[in-house]
Amino acid sequence: MTTTPSPAGHQQDAPEHPQPGRERLVLLPPVALLGTGLPDTEKAMVNSLSEQRVFMMGDNPVLPPMPKAPRLLDFFRLRFTRITGQHLLQSAKTALAAGQDEKVVIACLLHDISNGGLLRADHGYWGAQLVAPYVSEEVAWAIRYHQALRYFADESVGFEYPDAYNRFFGPDYEPPDYIRQAHQEARAHKWYMTSRLITIYDIYAFKENEYVDPEEFTDVIGRNFKQPREGLGFDSSPAAHMWRTMIWPNNFL
Repeated sequence: MTTTPSPAGHQQDAPEHPQPGRERLVLLPPVALLGTGLPDTEKAMVNSLSEQRVFMMGDNPVLPPMPKAPRLLDFFRLRFTRITGQHLLQSAKTALAAGQDEKVVIACLLHDISNGGLLRADHGYWGAQLVAPYVSEEVAWAIRYHQALRYFADESVGFEYPDAYNRFFGPDYEPPDYIRQAHQEARAHKWYMTSRLITIYDIYAFKENEYVDPEEFTDVIGRNFKQPREGLGFDSSPAAHMWRTMIWPNNFL
């Protein structure tokens, strides 16, 4: 059995694991607690440890097990949140249907990858780091800078400030200086349009009743994403630890 803190700060039991063993505790990471008002339960959990009560390390039985050598689509199926997973697939499918180059399609497929199973804050930067060893430099660059470009309209290509952002952040929200600077850098860069196209195919890809099968992108991934033989997370790349974090998101250390 695993035990995790509930949103109210109380512990709740996860579904029983069919195999007997120790109770394993899941301690939420500091980034998930800061600014929320939720209590820090680390000291209480440490004090409650025993031979039969330990911290989570390795596979969490409440999560679907990952293959020994996981590939990109395994993360779409087994780790990404449903909203983000389908958003990425819808975005890529829209770009593909519009006849965009495969570099744009793969960039759309990956642009919010950090939101899916890692971190939301600065997701363009985290996502670019996550995929950089496996895609072209241009695709990684486009993913990084789409984060800034989303906040700035470009009438020449028909991109307007998303209406949803007024609802998400309020109509008076102003992006911080580092985002403004990144926008200016991107506008002057030779790959600007690759990143801008991500934002164009981003805002129309939240259709609740439209399911896209990840397998539709097997060939595009095969041509544009270098899948390591050892599996993502186990190839000693500079981003391998980020993929392992999504495989074992509840590890104590």
